[in-house]
Amino acid sequence: MKIAITGKGGVGKTTLSSTLSCIFSQTYKVFAIDADPDMNLASSLGIHEQITPIAKMRDLIKDRTGAEPGSSFGEVFKMNPTISDLPETLAINYGPNDNLKLLVMGTVDKGGDGCVCPASVLLKALLRHMILKKDEIVILDMEAGIEHLGRKTAESVDMMIVVVEPGLKSLETAQRIKKLAGDIGIKNIQAVVNKVSSEEEEVFVREKLHELGIAFLGSIPRDSTVIKADMEGKPLNSYGTSASLQSIEKIAERILNLEG
Repeated sequence: MKIAITGKGGVGKTTLSSTLSCIFSQTYKVFAIDADPDMNLASSLGIHEQITPIAKMRDLIKDRTGAEPGSSFGEVFKMNPTISDLPETLAINYGPNDNLKLLVMGTVDKGGDGCVCPASVLLKALLRHMILKKDEIVILDMEAGIEHLGRKTAESVDMMIVVVEPGLKSLETAQRIKKLAGDIGIKNIQAVVNKVSSEEEEVFVREKLHELGIAFLGSIPRDSTVIKADMEGKPLNSYGTSASLQSIEKIAERILNLEG
């Protein structure tokens, strides 16, 4: 099962990504992939060591593609680098049973590197391998855009979850994401409504999602435990039962039922 989680900045997609990763890893082997330029997934899992994102591993990129990151235009490099060993060698093991592994992708500097460069080729090849070849559950914490996903990779994503919050700006972002996802072949698009303070708010968002043609997967209440977890840099499930955790556990159950 391969799940991409996206949404407007600040809506809580990293909290959802990390918590789903922890929940699923209690039963399954999980790869959590940070594909967001902000790279907050590690701290949301309670990992605070210094992590070099793969996009900044210059020696690795040169070794696998044959060219330096930031190479001048016209430089020849491998478009299909060997990456099958990288998920295991680069992943950070998390949790008592090592069922959860973290990969931090990083982002390519747009200024000098451009779109087709050794670093971006390596990242896309690695992501393609994770989605097409790996048997584990893969959860991608993504930015609002879906630049990391090529068409063939995207077609193999089982579900894209768009995290929204009560408000038109967040819903407008969801609408744009739905179009982008549809353009590259992602068919199963679900929405999770986060930071819900009242039934009125949830009804408002659900009605708007229905108008946009986006399925409703579940909602998460506004919860001080989420703020506490963020302040202390710990995973949400380390605080015992809370309203938000219970909601995400129900969402995880629905995901398994939908995919089953």
